[in-house]
Amino acid sequence: MQIIEEHVPHIDAVFAPLDRDHTLLRIAGGNETEVYRSDDGRYVIKVKHDLGGDRDDALRAARRLDRAARRFADCLGPEYSIASHYVISCDDEGVARVLLVQPYLNGARPLAELDYTTLSDDQRAHLASQLRDIIRRALMMYRRNGLMPDLYGRRSTSKAERRRLNGPLMLPWRLWSFLVKRNLLRSQNLLVTEDDALVLVDYDPVRRGPLYKALYYGVRFLLFWRDHTLVLVMKKTGRVP
Repeated sequence: MQIIEEHVPHIDAVFAPLDRDHTLLRIAGGNETEVYRSDDGRYVIKVKHDLGGDRDDALRAARRLDRAARRFADCLGPEYSIASHYVISCDDEGVARVLLVQPYLNGARPLAELDYTTLSDDQRAHLASQLRDIIRRALMMYRRNGLMPDLYGRRSTSKAERRRLNGPLMLPWRLWSFLVKRNLLRSQNLLVTEDDALVLVDYDPVRRGPLYKALYYGVRFLLFWRDHTLVLVMKKTGRVP
C-alpha cells in the first residue's frame, strides 16, 4: 500500500460509523485495499473490498486480520508499528465490509518515494540501521513459525487498475515486480516519518493455501539477503536500483 495524496472524494454508506456525510478522500490504493483519510486528518481508513459478505463472514475476516496484525506488530515491536482497529460496516449494496482504522501519519511517505541522494550521511546510516533491524526481526519470525510481515507492498491508482493488475494476463508483470522491482528500499508498506523513523502500515497476512505461503515466504527469505546488500550500497553511496 502506498500513501500518495490523490484527494479524490468517495461517497459510500460503508463510512457511516466514521463519517457523518459518508464522504471521505481517497488518498491511496494497494493490492487489496482502498485507502481514505478522515475529515479531521487524524485517521486512515482502509476498505477491504475483497473481504466480506454477510455480517458473520465479515466478522470472521476481521478477526483473522486482527490476529495477524497483532502477531506482525509484536514481531517488529512498537518502534516500527502502529495501532490497527477493525470495524464492520455495510456498503451501498448492503454488503458487510471490513474497515481498518489506523492513525494518519502526517508528513510520512513510503520508501518508494524517497530520494536517497538528498539524505545526509547520518540520515542514510540511521535509515540503514532501522532497515537491518527490521529485516532481522522479520527473519526471526520466519525461522520460528514460517511467517513474516509484508514489508514491500504494491500500489494502485484506482479500483479498475487494481483489478487489471490482479488479472491473469498480468502474472508475468507480477512475478517480475515480486522478484526484481520491489526491493526493500522501494517499499510501499514502510513509511518514513518526518523525524526519519520507519513504520510498517500494512499487517495483512498472505491469504492463500499452505503451498503458496511456503513458496512466497521462502522466496522473501532469500530476497532479504539481496536487500541487505542494497541497504549497504545505499548507506555508502545513496544509490538505489
